[in-house]
Amino acid sequence: MKKFLFISVFSFVFLSVLYAENDKKPNVLFIAVDDLRPELGCYGQTHIKSPNIDKLAESGLTFNRAYCNIPVCGASRASILSGIRPNRNRFLNYDCRLDKDVPGAVSLPMHFKNNGYTTVSLGKIFHHIDDGKGSWSQTPWFPQGDWKGWQAYVLPESHRQIEDRASGGGINGPSFEAPDAPDHIYPDGMIADEAVRQLRDFKKSEYPFFLAVGFLKPHLPFNAPKKYWDLYDFNSIKLPENMQKPKDAPDDCMHNFGELRNYTDVPDNGPMEEEFMRKLIHGYYACVSYTDAQIGKVLNELEKLGLAENTIVILWGDHGWHLGEHDLWCKHCNFEKVLRTPVLLKAPGKPRNIKTDALIEYVDVYPTLCELAGLSKPFHLQGKSFVPLAENPNLTWKTEVYCRWIRGETVVTQTHTYTEWLGDRDGNAYSRMMYDLKNDPEETVNISEKPENKMLVQQLSEKLKKHISERDRLTIP
Repeated sequence: MKKFLFISVFSFVFLSVLYAENDKKPNVLFIAVDDLRPELGCYGQTHIKSPNIDKLAESGLTFNRAYCNIPVCGASRASILSGIRPNRNRFLNYDCRLDKDVPGAVSLPMHFKNNGYTTVSLGKIFHHIDDGKGSWSQTPWFPQGDWKGWQAYVLPESHRQIEDRASGGGINGPSFEAPDAPDHIYPDGMIADEAVRQLRDFKKSEYPFFLAVGFLKPHLPFNAPKKYWDLYDFNSIKLPENMQKPKDAPDDCMHNFGELRNYTDVPDNGPMEEEFMRKLIHGYYACVSYTDAQIGKVLNELEKLGLAENTIVILWGDHGWHLGEHDLWCKHCNFEKVLRTPVLLKAPGKPRNIKTDALIEYVDVYPTLCELAGLSKPFHLQGKSFVPLAENPNLTWKTEVYCRWIRGETVVTQTHTYTEWLGDRDGNAYSRMMYDLKNDPEETVNISEKPENKMLVQQLSEKLKKHISERDRLTIP
């Protein structure tokens, strides 16, 4: 009897201590947004209606110079979720898989799960919903519906509100629609509703949570309820001024934006009509505001449940997007508009409403969340925690960050972007471009061949060579 009593008391004390320790651990709300440019109110873009994201920015740290390591959804997500850089042999495009490219690597959610967290995936986190095996405490959740791949959600004919336009040969249906319908008619509304339900369940739990919520918009097609289109006056929407290939730039920097041309209302080749391009920009803006509203539902519920004070919130877009700049649409290249991304961080006990111009990159997210949560960092991580910037946003930080797309390798500094295209066999550069971000932020003139820049080009080229050598040494047992 005494032995039984001792064991019972010991078990009670042990569980009490365990629960107490779990109570001290911060939760994590990990918000991913597909194709989101840093064209938001909190980035000084007053023409965009993003009140909920702006409110989050006021509660934490906004990164003005954040960069994805590769501008395509699947590879960018595999990289950020593994903490491993893409290279010529891993994380190449949208269809890649973490489990295949770096088998044995402990993913970010898996690391939190291994440290006592309940980990949940809603919507689009990994590009393939079954990737990252062992990462989640329950089966990843995704809205049910009439789907063609990730994005081409097709409404019934009776709900559509689209215009008749000349058709191309695409396979994905129209590139936008604006039904007079509630938010939950589209997946992002369903994802927000499920996130609210999950938060209510977490409120009853003794264990910390890692809740990953992946919103699909503003990815193509630009489908959003009509009320979000109505936030913008079509007549005031203008095309960008720099709708041409940069002066003296190599052909390697351009592409035919096949992702957009896969829609039936977009011509297979050649230019699009000006009014149609303005309509696409209108649709992109509407989708940003639609997803912003869904993010607001989740953040408001977090606050309402009393969970906000002990929850780390990080919001990020998997890469940027072209809206006609350089006569390009979509991503899939090495320009600033697709490499630079929005990143917002709110962490318990950290200063509020601050901004930093420090350079960060997506491989830095994994070690940052580990440090904020008091977890060890797995050996394979290739980034650097930016937690110190949450205390002092003016710290001297990274001198450069690195991005890549297929054969193009890019280094970004505080003042310049420099890209080399490397041959598959010899790895030697066969083409290059460089832009002065201080004097030419829209990257309109390639200055890599100007004699006065010879020394700077050589320095940046050497940085790329050293980076590639160090990056490619990583091996996962």
